[in-house]
This record gives sequence, structure tokens and C-alpha cells, in this order.
Amino acid sequence: MNKLTDLKARNIKPSNGPIADGIITGLRLMPGKTNGQGKWEMRFVSPINHKRRDMGFGIYPDVTIIEAREQASEAHKMIRQGKDPIDERKAVKLSARLKVNAMTFKGAAEAVFKSRKDGFSNPKHSAQWIQTLRTYAFPKLETKKVEELSPSDFADILRPIWLNKAETASRVKQRCDAVMEWCIAKELIISNPVKSVSTLLPKQPGKRERVTRHPSMPRQDLPDFVATILNATNKPSLGAMMLEFLILTAARSGEVRLMQWEEIDFESCLWTVPAERMKARIEHRVPLSNRALMILQNQKKKAENTLLVFPTIRGKVATDMIMTKLLRSYKIKSDIKGRVATAHGFRSSFRNWASETGCSREIAERALSHTVRNAVEAAYLRTDLLDKRRIIMDSWANFVSKKNLNTAKVVNLKG
Repeated sequence: MNKLTDLKARNIKPSNGPIADGIITGLRLMPGKTNGQGKWEMRFVSPINHKRRDMGFGIYPDVTIIEAREQASEAHKMIRQGKDPIDERKAVKLSARLKVNAMTFKGAAEAVFKSRKDGFSNPKHSAQWIQTLRTYAFPKLETKKVEELSPSDFADILRPIWLNKAETASRVKQRCDAVMEWCIAKELIISNPVKSVSTLLPKQPGKRERVTRHPSMPRQDLPDFVATILNATNKPSLGAMMLEFLILTAARSGEVRLMQWEEIDFESCLWTVPAERMKARIEHRVPLSNRALMILQNQKKKAENTLLVFPTIRGKVATDMIMTKLLRSYKIKSDIKGRVATAHGFRSSFRNWASETGCSREIAERALSHTVRNAVEAAYLRTDLLDKRRIIMDSWANFVSKKNLNTAKVVNLKG
């Protein structure tokens, strides 16, 4: 008596509620926007996650009652087999599409890299992103279709570097994960095999254990280094001037190498690094000590007609090696046995000096342009503590220039 007939279906109106089929459990005809039109829908509980789902079978009268019952009956059969009929239907459609638009892992990785490369702040980091995949993933995975890849495939490429190159392995894993997530978004695959790859590999050493520090010069050696090497002559090299300025400002190499005259305010003794050149993408103001200003004033006589403060002879941006080469040529010892000090390591030298001289953590971290990690604290802390940082940077410059050391001479007293 309650089964759905064509007569009932043809008389359905937009104002009506759903009409149950009466034959197939959960199947019903939902009213459409016009009289005599409706949408087939079957409500069921997924055997996978036990959540309620609605599965559509098309529009009535294009899909007849008999056709809708046949489709619903097949769906119930899948449910009895422990399958979710909606997921199964998606898999069939995906499989058909993959046969036409099959993509290899290499093709997907290059597509992801192309879409992301403009977002990298550093060309070096951009090149590293795809190069790590070319080195570690492509040799085994480049010709494989993305839908054929399994967790074991990714475990195989990561296993040789998982423990002895843990940081590199983590980056390769992250980039493979990004490629497979892109494939999901493009509906090339349903699930991401990289998500479970860690279960097939041994536990990695903790992040604290595998962080590699930049070799830095012990802070007590700094004054002699600046006096005897960087200021050894009246005409220091470009690398020596850049390195001394980097030390005085506790800046990063790229910030100094790309520095432009328009960023310098000689009256306010201030260097403003634009956000696009900062690692945190936040504008950073650097108070300039007298010695830092002296370096800039001397350099202005040589590079007054250029945009760059420290250009090469050809007017180009100096490479990162210009300061590294100087440190290596003098074999400057660092706090890591067997390693030469690095330009970036002088930031660590400054940080150690700041801690040992009683400088507050907050001011020292601001001087290094480190961001506040606590989101709530960052939301309320809106000052860059410039005036207080000016005092500490002047003290640092005095230390580096030996001005705060005891220079009293020994006088012989006659009897």
C-alpha cells in the first residue's frame, strides 16, 4: 500500500516532503523545483565510519523508479560487503579518469614545484625544493604512476637517509607529502600514501638532537679578530667591510649583501630592512652604532652612484661566499671542533655576549629579528624596542671594537 508508484511520483510538488520508496530501505524521492520532478536519494549508515550519508541516483523522471531501485539495491549489496557505496562510486570514476589522464610522480612533482616556486623568498631554497626530490625520489619513483604508489615505495627512498641524514629525510618526506596532497586535490588519487610511511621506518632522533648549529666564533675572540684581521689595513677588502658590518648589526648575510642606500637614514642612525628581505617577512629596524656608520660613510665614497651599499667591482650583488672565503682563508676557529667559523655564526656570538652581559632575552631576540612564537604574546607586543636595542647595539660595538676593554698602560715607578 505504501510503495511508490509512477502516479504518486508524477504528482509530487515542491511543497511536498520526501516520498519513501516503500520497497528499498532508505530510498526516497525528494521534491524538485517544479511539479512532477524530483531527485532520487538513499540514506544509509556507512560501514566504514558508521556515519549517516545520502547517496543520489539522478533526477526523476529521467531516472525511472525501477532504475532507481536497481541502483539502490546494488548500493545495499556493497554495504553488506562492508563497503561504502559512495566511496566505491568515486573510485570507479577516478579509475576511469586515470586511464585517460595518468600522471607520473615526476610529472606531478614538477607541476607542484612550478605552482610554488614564485612563493619562495630565496632562489636557493626554491632550487633545493625540487633538487632534493631529483636526488632522492626521482631515481626510483619518477616513472611510476601516482595511483600506483604505496607507503612502501616512499619508505624505500627514505630508509637510506632516515637516520644518518634525518633533517634531509624529513624535508624529502614533506615534499613528497605535498606532491601527493596536490594529486588528491586534482582528483588523481583518493588517499595519500605518504601519511603512513613513518610506521614502516625506525624512530628518528629528536629534533633537538639533529639540529645542526652554524659554527660560531667564541665571543671572547671577536675583538682581536676584528682588530688584527678585519681592520689590519687602511683599505680593507669588500669582504672584510661587509663582515665587520654584519658583526656590528647581528644581521644575516643576505640582508647585508642586498642592502641599498635608500634603506639608510644617516640622521636617525637607522637601517630599515624591508619585509620582503626578512626571513619572517616583517620590516626590521636596525640601530647603527658609530662604527657601523663609519663603515657606511667610507663605503658611500666608493659606491655613491650605485643602489647597493656593498656592490662588487661590476656593480653586482656579492655572493654569499665573499665572507665565507675570508673566514676560510684565515682558518678562523669556531666553537665546533674541526669547523671554521661561519658568517651566520656571528649572530650566535652576539646572542651569547648578550646573555652573559645581562641583556634581557626580549631585547636580544628583537635585535636578532626573531619572531615571537607565542601567538597571544605576539598579538599584544607591538613595539620593536628600538631605543633599548640602540643601547645594547652600541655596547656590542664597543666590545667588538675593544673600546670597553682595559687599555691602561703599565708605568714604571722609580724608587
